[in-house]
Amino acid sequence: MNKWTRHFLRIAAEAARMSKDPSTQVGALLVTERRVVGTGFNGFPSPVKDTQSRLNDRETKLKLIVHAEMNALLDAGREAEGSTLYLYGFQASPCLNCTKHLIQAGVHSIVSYGPELPERWLEETQMAAAILAEADVDLTVYSPESDGYDL
Repeated sequence: MNKWTRHFLRIAAEAARMSKDPSTQVGALLVTERRVVGTGFNGFPSPVKDTQSRLNDRETKLKLIVHAEMNALLDAGREAEGSTLYLYGFQASPCLNCTKHLIQAGVHSIVSYGPELPERWLEETQMAAAILAEADVDLTVYSPESDGYDL
């Protein structure tokens, strides 16, 4: 991992800490030519209240939450074209829904870092990785164990 990758993953990790989700905190950063063009973390849409009852009810939370990747895309707007997404939170591609939108927005590479992915997400992220490859979007996955360095 080079110093720029580490730098941008640290910023994505800091964004993840903004999430109020008690079980999963994910941060995302879109970068073009070493310039941050969008940031995001997983959470409810801005005007929707982050109540504990919603956050602790998994079914409700999953229906209402906007993923970090989508928040970063919305923040970047047209500047997402040709960018790299730095994703902190798990060792895998983004979910299939976010992957489709990232490809459509013109993101050209994704760097992911974090702990092992929960088993329940494995099949979906494998499908997402397959369409990333088909769309010629580079996916690089780092883990604290493989890098020997924790952000």
